[in-house]
Amino acid sequence: MKAQLFKYWEALRTSFWFIPSIMVLGAVALSIAATQADNLAIREGWLTWGWAFTGGPDGASAVLSLIAGSMTTIAGVVFSMTLVVLSLASSQMGPRLLRSFMRDPPTQIVLGTFVATFLYCVLVVLTIRRGEEDAFVPHLSVTLGVLLAVISMGVLIYFIHHVAISIQANQVVARIGRELIDVLESLYPETIGQGPAGESARPADAAFLQRFDREAEPVCSSGDGYLQFIDADALMALAVRQDVVVRIECHPGHYVVAGGSLLRVWPAGQRSDEFDREVNAAFALGNQRTAGQDIEFALFELVEIAVRALSPGINDPFTAIACVDRLGSALCRLATRDMPSPYRHDSEGPLRVIAPSPSFPAMLDAGFDQIRQYGRSSVAVSIRLMETLVLITAFTHRPAHRAAVLRQAEMIRRGAWLSFAEQEDREALETPYRAVKQALATPVP
Repeated sequence: MKAQLFKYWEALRTSFWFIPSIMVLGAVALSIAATQADNLAIREGWLTWGWAFTGGPDGASAVLSLIAGSMTTIAGVVFSMTLVVLSLASSQMGPRLLRSFMRDPPTQIVLGTFVATFLYCVLVVLTIRRGEEDAFVPHLSVTLGVLLAVISMGVLIYFIHHVAISIQANQVVARIGRELIDVLESLYPETIGQGPAGESARPADAAFLQRFDREAEPVCSSGDGYLQFIDADALMALAVRQDVVVRIECHPGHYVVAGGSLLRVWPAGQRSDEFDREVNAAFALGNQRTAGQDIEFALFELVEIAVRALSPGINDPFTAIACVDRLGSALCRLATRDMPSPYRHDSEGPLRVIAPSPSFPAMLDAGFDQIRQYGRSSVAVSIRLMETLVLITAFTHRPAHRAAVLRQAEMIRRGAWLSFAEQEDREALETPYRAVKQALATPVP
């Protein structure tokens, strides 16, 4: 259930209609409350204070109709500006970034403000009565409508500023970089059950693995799509209830084919149709990757921006360098984290879930490989990649991590020597390369 709720919540967050719909409902409630306040104000004589609208039915109708018509026009302008921003983002930085722009709360709130103001004015107009005996003019409601119109003008000015800022490359890269760090902070460390931190199994678990590989049977997916979320708590509860051990065969971000293995279960023969349904319910599949549990997704967004910036048609190494800086910031944090153990135990002690997770060397390669390949002819990008490795080295204290940094530095240097035509450019890369070697030669504290 949690996996499906996550899937629906992620769809709501990346839609243009969710927040505006809530604001529209708020406008309906506000119109009802305002007209009730008008009835009370008429009985108590508050309108003699002189701060509210004091015109007649025709004047109130004209004011509200003017505001409603203006809001409709402005909402159309805002929608057009949003489409222009989405088009520019898609063409310049990649279509996968559309999700980041669509989930932008300020844009959704701005759209909701104009639609809600329009609906409020329309609903208040309907309450105006022009009869001689039962005439009703919602003075307070009209005054509130004018106030909402003034607020809407301020929101429009803010939106123009927001659009001008949001399409700047450095701002886009910074936003994706913050999202990557947020995902990293939420996922590492993360435990399922009571397993100890670390990347290796305890001796008792290691002895069990060969038997698991021989005897475990797969549980297959009932659908196709990208794996967006795994409900680890549901899998742990299911494994405890059935007294089995399960090993997850894919992680968030993988594309799953119907009939492909989601996990393997031991001992064999414990499965049932109900068991398979519960397993599939714990895996949320969708048409696209999301950043909820998929740290590689936000990382690949930065990589995509950098690769597009290095294409001959754009040729913008400064944007690529900004992406490298943000990747370095995230990888420095990741290097200091203890990877959660893949072996998860329940509260009683037995092993229940084996859940492999991406390692630091894999994340380093995922972040640097494509940028290194596409940017090998750019002296500035190659040097910044090497300088970033120098920075990352200061945060790496495990032999496997330091070996991955050295391997990446060697590949950057080798590719640059093959691509750089000038000896001066090759020598410029040697300085940060020697800094990496020196940093890695320094004993780990």
